[in-house]
Amino acid sequence: MPTRKGKTISFDAMVKFFMQNYNIPTKKDVDKVMAKLDRLENLVEAAMASGGYPVKGHVDPSKTAVTAVDMVFDAIKRSRQGLRFSDIQAKTGFGDKKIRNIIFRLNKTGKIKRKSRGIYMAA
Repeated sequence: MPTRKGKTISFDAMVKFFMQNYNIPTKKDVDKVMAKLDRLENLVEAAMASGGYPVKGHVDPSKTAVTAVDMVFDAIKRSRQGLRFSDIQAKTGFGDKKIRNIIFRLNKTGKIKRKSRGIYMAA
């Protein structure tokens, strides 16, 4: 039986087919991305020149967040006779496990002392 010749496929059509199916970027796509990157770099340079953005890794000391350890330590510091565990829990609103861990850390670093069982004072 003689074989029939099918429609011939051009090389350009085959390349276009593979590029579309495998999401291969074209030169036009790469140029668009490069233009966007250039625009972003110019914006960042302009912002840095005007002092709009802080340097990465730089933290303003006046804007630091209060940590849970700081909250518990401040509550204990304010009390002259010391605070019970339940009082710390009432003032901070933290759960048992979290307060136990914080008290352990503060005691280990020497910031608080145990006056007696369950009563903590600032060192």
